[in-house]
Parts: sequence; C-alpha cells; structure tokens
Amino acid sequence: MTAAELGGAALGAFRARFGEALSTADAALDAHGRDESGLEVVRAGAVLFARTEADVVDALALAREFRVPVVPFAAGSSLEGQLIPPPGALSLDLSGMTRVLDVRPGAFQATVEPGVTYPQLNRAVRAHGLFFPVDPGAEATLGGMASTNASGTAAVRYGTTRENVLALRVALMDGRVLSLGSRARKSSAGYDLRHLFLGAEGTLGVITELTVRLWPLPTARLALRCAFPDVGSAARAATAVMGAAAQPERLELMDARGLRAVNRHLGLTEPEVPTLWIELAGASAGALEDVRALCEELCRDAGALDVRVARQPEDLEALWRARHHAFYALKALYPGEAFLSTDLCVPLDALPDILTFTEDGLRAEGLDASVLGHVGDGNFHVLFHAPRGSGDWARIDALYARLVERTLALGGTCSGEHGVGLHKRRFLRAQHGDAVELMREVKTLLDPLNLLNPGKVLPDPA
Repeated sequence: MTAAELGGAALGAFRARFGEALSTADAALDAHGRDESGLEVVRAGAVLFARTEADVVDALALAREFRVPVVPFAAGSSLEGQLIPPPGALSLDLSGMTRVLDVRPGAFQATVEPGVTYPQLNRAVRAHGLFFPVDPGAEATLGGMASTNASGTAAVRYGTTRENVLALRVALMDGRVLSLGSRARKSSAGYDLRHLFLGAEGTLGVITELTVRLWPLPTARLALRCAFPDVGSAARAATAVMGAAAQPERLELMDARGLRAVNRHLGLTEPEVPTLWIELAGASAGALEDVRALCEELCRDAGALDVRVARQPEDLEALWRARHHAFYALKALYPGEAFLSTDLCVPLDALPDILTFTEDGLRAEGLDASVLGHVGDGNFHVLFHAPRGSGDWARIDALYARLVERTLALGGTCSGEHGVGLHKRRFLRAQHGDAVELMREVKTLLDPLNLLNPGKVLPDPA
C-alpha cells in the first residue's frame, strides 16, 4: 500500500487522539511547508504539536496505520529542504518539547528534550560555568541539530553535534523507542547505533531525548580581525594557523561581498575585503598573548593587510553577531531574489585550492556570490542569488555541480554541516558509490513503508 495524504478517516483518528494539538489552520500549514532553503512552500495535511514522547509514539502509530508520511519539524531553520513535506503529510512539530531534564555539572553533561534550543541550554548551564559549544547561528533546536549533524563557528575547537551527543532516545516507525549510547564518555560495547541516527535527517526515526556534552566556559578570550587582499591568501593563513597548533575557538572567513552586506545590515564599518576572524581562549589574558602574537605573525606572513584585536566582551559579542547575521544580511542586500547556499568541506590542505577554484569559477560565469565559512575545519559556503526564473540559475547550477565534483576529487564532502535534504540528493552517489544501496537497505529495514521524511537524503534508485 502506498503512502496517502492525511484526510478523511486518518484526520479523524488524529483529531480523536490529539484534539487541539492537531492544526489544519492555513497559517500553521504555511509555516510548516518551508524552511530557509528558498524552495517553494508545500502544504502538509496537518501539523501536530507534540508535547511528550508518548505523543510522538502515538503519532507514528497512527501514521503507520493510515500510511501517512511524517516530517519531523522544530525551528524550521534548515537550509536543504529537509522540512518540505510531501503534499498531505503530517508535519510533526517537536518545538514544544522544551524541557531541560537534567544537568550534571560534575559529569559535564545535560539531558534535554529535542525542542530545546542551544541558546536555551546555555542559559540553563551558564551558572555552573559550563556551555554547549555547537552554534549553527540560527535559534536551532538540539533535536534538529542532531538530525543534520549541525556544527557552526566553534566546530574547529569542539567538534560537530555528532561529537557532542552522548546518548539518544529515538522513536521508530514500528513502535519501539530505543535508548542509544550512554552517559559514559566512551564505550566499546556493540554496534554504534547512536551515530546512525545523528545526521539521518529524520528518515530513520524521531529523536525524543538527547544527552549532550558540556564544556567549561573559557576564562579569557580575544579575537583577531585580519584583512587580506584576496580569499586565497586568507585561506593560506587559516591553514598556517591550524598547522601551528594555536587551537582557535573559532576561525572564520568572510569575503568582501559578505562584509559589505553585514556593514549595511548592522550599520558597521568593517573593511570590505576578505577577512579572517580568529577567536582564541585561555586560562588567563596573559596566557593568550603568545598565541595572539603567533597568529598575527602567521597572518602577516600570508599577506594580511591589517590585523586588529578585539578584547572586550561587548566587542567579541558584536563581532560574532555580525558573522551569524551574514546569511540574513546577504539576503537583505538582494530583496526579492532567490538564494542557494552551498555547504562544501575539504581537507584543510585543499582549502586554498578549492577557494581559488570557486573564485575563478564565479568570475568566469559572471556571477555575483559571496564566499564565507568555517575555514578552520575546511568547511565553506557560497551564497548564490538571482531573480527567480533568471537565466543565471542555469550557470549557478552548472558551477555548483563543478564545485562539488572538485570537492570530491580533493577528498571532501558535498555537505559539511547542512545535510542533504532535497538539494544534494543528486550528489550522494558520486560521493558514496555502492554504499548508497546499503543506506537504502538500512532505510527499508527501519522504515519499510517509507513514511519517515520520504524523498530526502537518498537519491532515486539508479
């Protein structure tokens, strides 16, 4: 039996179980038919606002009974179309599951429901001198971040979501709820099923609880703002800083277009040239000076035009606010246009190569796009834009494909942190080869009716 739209007897059964927690209001359907990907809105059949794990389990049971597709949803901040529902599907909104269930300062960990955002968790643990370091920028939820293996500016020092999740509870389509992982810092017991669900984008199960690692808040921090004549020299400086074991907390690149957009959006006066932002942390301000001096020397050797240092907390906050607003600043610079944000990651020694290749490709195609990213771990983004329906999109699509091809040839990946969703399905086989068929077998084993976020991640069968 094939999947069906949510209506008739199915809608009645969901209403009988969930009452007002199930919505078919136009505003709810519109809000849950989009993410930040720029794809068109596709209306779900209904939106269910889950409050408990039992709600999730019961929703999956009814979906299985009536063959209704289910798309997990929380903050709606993903960028690759993961949240776009098939017509008539159930959008399962977990953003109301917002309890911080347990904080164990001595174990450096917290247990949360999937709708908790990372800023909410950080507010809850700050009094203990701890923080959760993964910061994708948007007010993302921990469940959504785990589902896409999100990272962000601090991944260069603390790793991605995957490295910071110790344990999960996951509801499966067959009614089971699995507890995966443990509160221990390491384990060699059996298959590592926890990591199977981290980055699965809601196609294998629905995360209902997470236990995450916490880290001590840095005592002293500073940041260098290093301006360069071109993106290639900035990339070479980033590689040198990482090779010198400076262990930056953050190492970010923004090109001249991005700085121009941020200046206009936030009223700043940053130099509008390619810039590295390097944050360092240590046990004391004095302990940071040698590392700061080393990073400045490496940047100047790579061709830095200017190096400035931010030391005050308010200056650091303003700097990272500017970085986190870059996507929205660029969108504001070109109102009414459509956008596509790439998300490629290469080995660090290949970073100058791929960034130079990108800049050359943009010039050759006559495209106006911004390059920025978490260059300390080889992850970069190109934000393309053009009017909807413009002939530019054919050139953008062709260049995007060449960028992925070059990235894979350099040993990289078509997604460093945004996930696959709808946008990158066409590249998955080029990256993984025959392993895609094994992924399909895993999907069939856990979701034989293909009801959990169908049409995402895996490409169509060859």
